[in-house]
Amino acid sequence: MRVGLTGGIGSGKSEVARIFEELGAFVIDTDALAREAVAPYSDGLMQIARLWPSVIRKDALDRAALAEIVFSDADARARLNAIVHPHVRRLARERARFAKPGQMIVEAVPLLFETEYARDVDKVVVVVAPEAQRIARIVARDHMDEAQVRARMAAQIAPEEAMRRADAVIENDRDLALLRRRTTDVFEKLLSAAG
Repeated sequence: MRVGLTGGIGSGKSEVARIFEELGAFVIDTDALAREAVAPYSDGLMQIARLWPSVIRKDALDRAALAEIVFSDADARARLNAIVHPHVRRLARERARFAKPGQMIVEAVPLLFETEYARDVDKVVVVVAPEAQRIARIVARDHMDEAQVRARMAAQIAPEEAMRRADAVIENDRDLALLRRRTTDVFEKLLSAAG
């Protein structure tokens, strides 16, 4: 079974992915694959350089400069996704070959619905958290200001819509122990559904 795990920025998706891994899932972090897709001298980076030469510094991507462009321009964001996501999908398929027979594959994908990655998985799990908690987490973790966080949140699907389209929802509104229990419950239900 291939499970797509998603959630808005600051929702706790990475923590849920870690718990799934501890429970025995084979986890593929597409954020890491996205960085690989635009590594120095990669095809992805060359494509970005042709569109936005100003975001390349010493043969590497200046992520902050690119973020300034794409989080204020929906068309630029769509062009970036069209470059990066085919590479991410290919790399994810390559990684999935390392899963053991019968092992659940969980692909953590921030833009699961926005890039139609949801079509490639059997089940979708969405992690949600209160907006104020999400903003506080990202401000503390990434040292962004609230306006920058809100711009990134606005570029993602609304949590209510993601919940409507999900097969399972994990609420991350309390402590880690409760998140672990909720994640374990969803993991066991997915295993049961897989037969």
